[in-house]
Amino acid sequence: MSGQLMGDGPAGDRPAGDGPGASAAEGSPAHAGTAPAGTAGNAPHSSSEPPTASEVWRRGLELVGAFGPPLTLATALLVYFGWARAGAQARSMGLDASLFGYTVQDLVLRSIPSLYLPLVWLLVIAVGWLAADRRVRRRLDRSRVRRLALAVLPAGLALAVALWLVIMALPSLSVLYVPYALAGAVLVASWGLSLRRAARRTTSSPPAEPQRAAVVPHRDGLAVERILVFALVALLLFWGTSDYAQAVGRGLAVSVEQRVGSLPLATVYSAKRLGLSASGVTEQSMGTAEAPLFRYTGLRLLVVSGGRIFLLHDGWTLQRGRVIVLPDDSSVRVEYGTSPTGP
Repeated sequence: MSGQLMGDGPAGDRPAGDGPGASAAEGSPAHAGTAPAGTAGNAPHSSSEPPTASEVWRRGLELVGAFGPPLTLATALLVYFGWARAGAQARSMGLDASLFGYTVQDLVLRSIPSLYLPLVWLLVIAVGWLAADRRVRRRLDRSRVRRLALAVLPAGLALAVALWLVIMALPSLSVLYVPYALAGAVLVASWGLSLRRAARRTTSSPPAEPQRAAVVPHRDGLAVERILVFALVALLLFWGTSDYAQAVGRGLAVSVEQRVGSLPLATVYSAKRLGLSASGVTEQSMGTAEAPLFRYTGLRLLVVSGGRIFLLHDGWTLQRGRVIVLPDDSSVRVEYGTSPTGP
């Protein structure tokens, strides 16, 4: 009876999982390899999902930051595009941009008008692209939309190849629009490849137990692909914007030729004979033998920069005109106005 009572007591009524043997069984390798559903067993699957928009922006900023602070890069680009515009304008006028002695601030200010139109169009196209991408991805389960998405990749590649052949055959046509079109073709091809992958994920079921060793190289390959596409598109946009800035500079030179008569009048006074022989320029002696003074009329102000005064003469043209450069110091005195001075 006592043995029965002992077997039926608290120790005998204890559940099987509460005994010492149960503790040893729970710590055995057979139980250690078992993980709750949705925790460790699903970690590789979560890593195979496409990155969110915030992750894409973060990685893009990290990539840009690898080349330098964003403000420094933006300033360097503005200076370059300002120099491209000033250099093209100066060459069209028979000068060199280094003669003007532009500062960094001058080049930045001159680059901004050259970037308005490209930046506006790029932003408009980017907004339309994002809207189209969302609309297409929501309808990838439809066969017609999926076939259209699969056709984007070969269309983009064909357009890129055709534009590259145009650049090789006719280099003069690469100004202004061909680099931008080539960058668009590369983006279309990359977008088509992304849609093709998304369509495959939509039509095929994911594997039951994805392997981390296969997921990580796949994500690394996608990262390298995006970096290469970003670098190629950035170079093409840089090329196109540089050509556009130079075209703006050449257009400004033509504009100066057309409105030379409306530029501010400049009357130069000097104690020494300057010997200005440009057409339309009149020299008049106003002083005495002891205090000589010479006045020059028929001049127009172009710009004052780098310690120099750049003047044009009446009737100035790109083909036959001359640019007169005088020092901006006390050796000469210049009067500006909108009407000729008196005799």
